[in-house]
Amino acid sequence: MAQIGSFTRDGESGIYTGTIRTLTLNVKATLRPSPKDNGKAPDYRVQAGAVEFGAGWLKAARETGAEYMSMKLDDPSFPAPIYATLVQGDNGEHKLIWSR
Repeated sequence: MAQIGSFTRDGESGIYTGTIRTLTLNVKATLRPSPKDNGKAPDYRVQAGAVEFGAGWLKAARETGAEYMSMKLDDPSFPAPIYATLVQGDNGEHKLIWSR
């Protein structure tokens, strides 16, 4: 597993801001809360500027109950979607961990 991003969360708005970096991607990104119109709708939308390129679903670990965000990032330039997990790190930082 590799860290591909770092975010901080605004406590009032719930918006995460940070960067996502891979070998081909280096963008400032925002994770904004999204109203849910059904049970499968994402809790967050991922944007780089005005372009939406992903979504996130809030989850809790079965054993510990720790909250995390399961994310799917996709763009026409990607050969396949990127799946990642946003977890809380140290000092208010949240780490975006890539998984295959």
